[in-house]
Parts: sequence; C-alpha cells; structure tokens
Amino acid sequence: MAQKRRFHITPTLTTVIGTFVAVTAALVLLVQVATSEKVVRSLGGELINVGMDALEQAFSEQIKAIEEAGAYTEAALNSGAVLISKPQETEEYLFGMLSAMEHVSFVIIADKDGNSLQVDRGSGDGVLVPNFVPARQKDPALARLIDASARQTEAFWTEPQFHNARQHTYVTHVQPVHDRGVFEGVIITAMSMHGLSEITADISTELVTVFMIHPDGGKLVAHPRLPDVFDRLTTVSPLVDLEHSPDAFLATLQETKRVRASRYGIDEGHELRVGYDADQQKRFIILEKGEHAPESLPVTIGAHFPAEILEQPLDQLSNSILIGMALLGVSLIGAGLLAHRISLPIRRVAHGARAVAELDLENTQELPPSRVRELDDLASGFNSMVAGLNAFRRYVPRALVLELLKEGRAHAPPEEREVAVLFTDIAGFTSASEGMSARDTAEFVNHHLSLLGHEIRSRGGTIDKYIGDSVMAFFGAPHRLENPAELAAQAAIGMDVAIRADNAERAKRGLAPVRVRIGLHVGPLIVGDIGAPDRVNYTVIGDTVNVAARLESLGTEIDDKAEVIILVSKAVADLLSSDFKLQPVGKHKVKGKQNEIEVVRLVP
Repeated sequence: MAQKRRFHITPTLTTVIGTFVAVTAALVLLVQVATSEKVVRSLGGELINVGMDALEQAFSEQIKAIEEAGAYTEAALNSGAVLISKPQETEEYLFGMLSAMEHVSFVIIADKDGNSLQVDRGSGDGVLVPNFVPARQKDPALARLIDASARQTEAFWTEPQFHNARQHTYVTHVQPVHDRGVFEGVIITAMSMHGLSEITADISTELVTVFMIHPDGGKLVAHPRLPDVFDRLTTVSPLVDLEHSPDAFLATLQETKRVRASRYGIDEGHELRVGYDADQQKRFIILEKGEHAPESLPVTIGAHFPAEILEQPLDQLSNSILIGMALLGVSLIGAGLLAHRISLPIRRVAHGARAVAELDLENTQELPPSRVRELDDLASGFNSMVAGLNAFRRYVPRALVLELLKEGRAHAPPEEREVAVLFTDIAGFTSASEGMSARDTAEFVNHHLSLLGHEIRSRGGTIDKYIGDSVMAFFGAPHRLENPAELAAQAAIGMDVAIRADNAERAKRGLAPVRVRIGLHVGPLIVGDIGAPDRVNYTVIGDTVNVAARLESLGTEIDDKAEVIILVSKAVADLLSSDFKLQPVGKHKVKGKQNEIEVVRLVP
C-alpha cells in the first residue's frame, strides 16, 4: 500500500497562513483602491464642473449688473429722477453707475433725436470723463443703435464692433427707453475687449487659463494675454482670429479632438476637447455649451488646463494596484509589512477624498511624501487637486451645498421662512474712490468686504451678494435659526466694532475714516433656488428685503456724520434681548411703503 504524502507543519502552516493573509490583504487593498478610484474620479470631474459653474457665475454677475443697471436707468428716466436735459445731474448719476461696474468702459444716455451724454472710464487710470454731445454732431454708430432700439421693446447685446474713434472693439448692451409705449431714447453700456480680458485674468489660475470665444468658434473675444495683439483689431476684423491668438495652445483649438465628457465625470452639457501644447504636454479644453452657455451675450466661456487634473489621480491609483500586488508576493513577513505600507497612503487618500467630497477642505490634511515614487506622485496629484478645489470654492456657496448634501437633495425649492435681512453700504464711496486707481479701489473694497463677511459668517449668516461696496446678507437660511434677528444684530454690532478698529488703523496712515450704513429687518420671505432651470441663485425675495434696504439708505437722513449707523425696524427691536442698547428714532416714511415704519437705532 502506497504511503500517503506527508507535509511538515511549519512550511504548511506558513504556506496556509501566509496565503490566507496575502489573499485577505490583497482583497482589502483592492476594495480600498476601488473605493478610492470611484471617489477620486468623481472629484476630478466635479472639480471641473464646479470650476466651470464658478466661471459662468463670476461672468454672469458682471453681465447681470450691466443689464440691471440699464433697466434701472430706464425706470429713472421714465420717472423723471434722471433728466438728460440736466447734464450735471445726469453726469453724477452716470458716475455712480460706472464706478460700481469696474469692467465697463463707457455709458451713454441718448434721446431719440441724438442728443447724448456719455461718461468714459478713461485711459486706464479710473478717471471718469463726462461729455455732452448735441444732436448736430452726429455719430453714425450711435445713430444706428438709436434706429435699432426704436424697433425693439427689450434690451439686447450687440455683436463685437470696432469703434474707429476709440480704436478698440466693444460689446455693447443696449436698453431702449419707452415711456407709455413711445420710444424716447436709449441707454448704451459698453464693455471693451480689454475689460472682458481683465475678467478672464481675474478668474484664471496658475493651472487653469480662462478665455472667451465667439460662438462660431473661430474668433477670440477675451483672454488674459489678449492685450498683446490688440493692434490687430480693425473695422473689418473686430476680433482676433484664433490662429493669431497669443495663446499658442488655444490657437490649435480646431486641431484638438473632442472626447466624451462623461468619461471623466464632467457634465454632458460641456464640450471637452484634448490636444497637445508646444512641449507635447497633454491638455484639455472645456467649453460651455447648450444650457450652460450665457443666454444674452454672444460669447462662449472656456478654459484649458493640464491633463493631470483629470487623469493623474486615476493613473496613480492604477499604478498603486500593480505595486501592491507585486509586493504581496515578496515573502510572508515582507508581504504583510509591504501591504500595510502600501495600504496606508491609499487609506489616507480615501479619507481625504471623503473629506473633500463633503467640502471639508479646512480639515483636509496635505498628504505627506512617500519614498515610493508612485505613491509620492499620487500624494502630489491629490494635493494639487485639493489646491485647485480650494481656488474654486470661493465661488461656491459652501453652506448651501453642505445643507443639500446633508438632506440628500440636489436643489433647494423655494419656501417661506422667517428671515432677517441685513444691508450695508459705504457712505460717500463714489466720491472717495474717484482719486483711487482701479487696483487701489479693488484692494480697498476687498478688505472692507472681508471685515464684514467675517462677522456675517461667524453668526451663521449667508452672504447673498456683493453689490459694489455694499453687502446683502440674510440669517435663517439655509440653516434654520431660533432667533435670526438677534444673530443679525450681533453681526451688525460686530461690524461696528471691526470698522471702528479699522478706521483707527487708517487714521494712523493719514487716511479718512470709512463711514458705513447698516439696515436690518426681519419678516417672512421666500427663500430657495430662484431663476431659470439652467441657472439659479439661492436667494431671498419679498418685502422684507426692500424694507431692510430702505433702512440702510435712511441712515444718511438720520445721522450723515456717524462713523457707523445701524438702523433696525421695530420688528427686529422687539426680538432682541436686554443686552442690546436701543435708541428709538421715531416713525419714518421710506420709499416703496405707504405706511411709516417705526425705526430704532442699534448702538454698540
């Protein structure tokens, strides 16, 4: 009888246990990598989606401000608040209108006979230059726009046109003025290619270059380096051909190949193309298309960026799988140690990716370098991705996104809530900014808004929008607050303290103090996503907003010398605790309200 084969216990146990450990470790590693791949792939595409939405939002805010200013000016002309027959008053109005829109080149108000008053920003130094032109000095370009407006009932944007007198190309917003159905004149607001290019320069980053092209795809409208080729602009060629673009890679747009956007987790509404630059480095181009494109202005927003933003995380994860499987077979003891060494960085990536997916960027730690080259590349790619997302997040309403993620919703349908609304404005900002350069004005406004924004966010408020040097914020949405009026009042007091401290520093530098008006009201509002299906803003609408804005304006009448004046409605005052110091200032009539409002001054 044949003797059965026998095994030694040590090698057998070693083999069995080692195989079990190796298989278990391999499975754990593969599951971890698969999870990380899904998260990282999603984040790579989401980074681009969020970035493109932010680009469109930043650009749309500029366009919306122009369109709203045109509509508001038409109403002012019809109501008699602004009269072109009084040039000096109209100049002052246009000064204020132009100073709030830093990328606008000039504004013209003309009557139907051709008499016009225009204010130019000037040759780059921020000086506003008024000029009244009587009808006898006919401007053919203005005459054409007046004729076109007489046949229009709605405002419209023109195609880019080269102005011989200005030797530059402009995109013009035209607002016809009708009074009781009769055409009376036109309001013209122009943005130069230089101004549009400044917008792209402001939005572009070290990795991402933002540009605008004409919808036909063959002409460049705006680019951070477009001023280098302005000498090519003529009446016949008001735009620069892409082949003459100062961006060598963008000049090859027609030679790039279109790829499926969904492959990288990018919205199908975007057009994604791929090509190679002069150094044979792979780059992606993304263009806003379809429902994502601007509705009114004849431009397509785009950006190009290194392929690593989308591909590097996936490539590095694939390399990690191969390295992990190879290390598992080295030896029984070595397999366990190496598997742990490989899985640890991947666990860090997965943990960091989950934190980024929740927009918890403040607590997302930078991945440390590794002696394993592929893992070091993975860490470098992940860190670059987080840095890029950090660059875009200032355009994203983080609190709202987190609330929607928490509730498992993709949108915020409008609903009625009790919300406190706060408005701020700098008194005399227009006059104060006339002596500043555009850069100085921007730095001043950014510093001021940072002070106010900190006080709003620290009390759970939501910044709705910045309107030049003004802030509109609300308390009670998206997070529900037990007493939004009191938190808003605390924020207003905090602003008072911050502004006075800042003014003390300004005084040491020999600068004039900043005087600020603050208005606060509380009441029922409609809050949620407001807008068209393809473009919404999370905002509030209702009479409470109007009252808060009027209270802020009323500050000038109550005390125009105050360093900071905070006016609240009686409804707000009734909700405040005894810790607040209140000074009743009586009932006041405010614009848009039939009944007088009882106003209370909040004192720090």
